[in-house]
Amino acid sequence: MRDRSSSDAPFLELRGIHKRFGGVRALSGVDLTIEAGKAYHLLGENGCGKSTVIKIMSGAHAPTEGSIFLDGALIPKLTPMAALEAGIETVYQDLSLLPNLTVAENIALGEQLVAGHGRLLRFLDRQRVHDTAAAALSKVGLDPDRALMNSVVGDLPLAIRQRVAIARAIAAEARLVIMDEPTTSLTRHEVETLIEVVNRLLDSNVAVLFVTHKLEECYRIGGDAIVFRDGLSVAQCPIKGFTRGQLAELMTGRAIESVRYRKGAPESKVLLTATRLGRSGSFRDISFSLHRGEILGITGLSDSGRNELAMALAGHLPIDAGTISLDDRPVSIGSPSEAIDHGIGYVPEDRLSEGLFIEKSILENAVPLILGRIASRFGLIDRGKGREAAHRIAAEMKLNTADIDLPVGALSGGNQQRVLIGRWLSINPRLLILHGPTVGVDVGSKETIFRAIQDMADRGIGLLIVSDDLPELLQNCDRILVMNAGRIVEDLRATEADEDRIYQSMLASQSELAE
Repeated sequence: MRDRSSSDAPFLELRGIHKRFGGVRALSGVDLTIEAGKAYHLLGENGCGKSTVIKIMSGAHAPTEGSIFLDGALIPKLTPMAALEAGIETVYQDLSLLPNLTVAENIALGEQLVAGHGRLLRFLDRQRVHDTAAAALSKVGLDPDRALMNSVVGDLPLAIRQRVAIARAIAAEARLVIMDEPTTSLTRHEVETLIEVVNRLLDSNVAVLFVTHKLEECYRIGGDAIVFRDGLSVAQCPIKGFTRGQLAELMTGRAIESVRYRKGAPESKVLLTATRLGRSGSFRDISFSLHRGEILGITGLSDSGRNELAMALAGHLPIDAGTISLDDRPVSIGSPSEAIDHGIGYVPEDRLSEGLFIEKSILENAVPLILGRIASRFGLIDRGKGREAAHRIAAEMKLNTADIDLPVGALSGGNQQRVLIGRWLSINPRLLILHGPTVGVDVGSKETIFRAIQDMADRGIGLLIVSDDLPELLQNCDRILVMNAGRIVEDLRATEADEDRIYQSMLASQSELAE
């Protein structure tokens, strides 16, 4: 059992922390305090220093200047192993689980590393692994049956993997659990479950630090907001003492209105008609229309069929039944290239693994869809035309850099998303499907993306937004389709809908839907 200090000193303190990477200053004199059993929310725009400070707290980075205190004692050097031994566990967005190991093995790994001071035992005590995993799984609300504990982690849904990662922290007797964007890919129901787990941690005197952009969830949990801007900690205060607008202004340095962005009206001409679309095991009897210049939202739980429908419309999944028409002409969309030929663009939910060439430049990411247009008759790429197109995209999407030779991986999440959306504008699409357009995007970049979406609609582009972010849909859409169990159960005007009504439709049982 790890020794728990009874000192009145905070569990963790950072004082005057600076961090430089070469000539780039990432942190400029950060002060923050973490006390046992409290919730904290690390807020700020992408690129403000949040990731750097959690890596310092977890021992992955050493500060250039400043001091770190644990239980009131100065720590000359905080290494990753020293952080684990002190009880600091970080659950990153990728969860850092070993996908080829079982649930039980992943959970027991942290305890084994701490017990062995960074070394694993040559022979595992299987009974201890089982007992450790069972106790930790129970604390995160999972049934510790043999089937789950013997499941290979890589085969599990994301929401379950996330709780496994938290269970690993519990098994290692964490005193501080840092969660990096924990609800990015979770449905509202899964978020509710995660909040229950967090409350159990807090009741056990474990501190929890969220790195997040989702203020609604922060207010639900309570605790302190730690606000970063440009490498500085500009505030640490009880979150419920501030409005969303005040927090957004602290994060960005400017006032950001909480408004409904959609103000226009779609053209009368129908662009897309879907008639009784079906795909076995995913969705059935899907019929709807989308007008030119209309913004149509589609929402539902993760197993509602919404994701598969979006991918089918973009040619990434085949349909088994039904027809699709564009401008009153039946079309076949059997592949992504056919979708592009019909003027349909698709921005995937996971920009890093499905959308961007992360090590390539902004230029190289902006032009792959128009290579034929910028090539000479001999097939050679005209770099001048390519650069012209990339600069046009950068200006249209208001990228926070003029250097199109910069690697996309060096950009903030919001700027990466703008590059990806801008790539599709290069083909002058008739229809653009946006799957989770602001996942992992900060409040300032969200506003820029929302205004870009409205501009596209004003130009007559039809837009289909697939998302479980209900405020995002209500702010931006003309209509919202709600899916449940593979079918459309509501077709709502956004101005007449609210979150509660949409959410009840998402959760309704089949018997309730039949009434």
